[in-house]
Amino acid sequence: MTKTADNVNPHIYDKGLEREKATTDYDDDVADDFDSREIFDLIRNINDPEHPLTLEELRVVEEKNVLVNNKENTVMVTFTPTIPHCSMATLIGLSIRVQLLRALPSRFKVTVEVTEGSHISEHAVNKQLADKVGDRLYHSFISIC
Repeated sequence: MTKTADNVNPHIYDKGLEREKATTDYDDDVADDFDSREIFDLIRNINDPEHPLTLEELRVVEEKNVLVNNKENTVMVTFTPTIPHCSMATLIGLSIRVQLLRALPSRFKVTVEVTEGSHISEHAVNKQLADKVGDRLYHSFISIC
């Protein structure tokens, strides 16, 4: 039995422009803190589990929903599923988390949550992404990637 996608006809958005590189980006003597655009660039091209589209093209992730605090070494990403009953929300959150944990220095604490009011099981999804079950799912997910 094949599963039908939850959202068979999603709205598709244009991709944003690539970040322009500055000469200081290549200078090892310049302190270069992470910013929200840099974090967004790490996750924007993650493929949606149900469509041949990226999370950026579906507006599941947006730069405005990425918060970085270099002093406290925290990164917070909220994502918005395309429909309120998206069955892939936990998988999408784990994909974002795995990408960031693989790409960022280990000093960062990464938090990924569903945007408030965007999913009918928002609290359950956020709990899975944050608690020890989420950690077990994350480690299982990493082992198959």
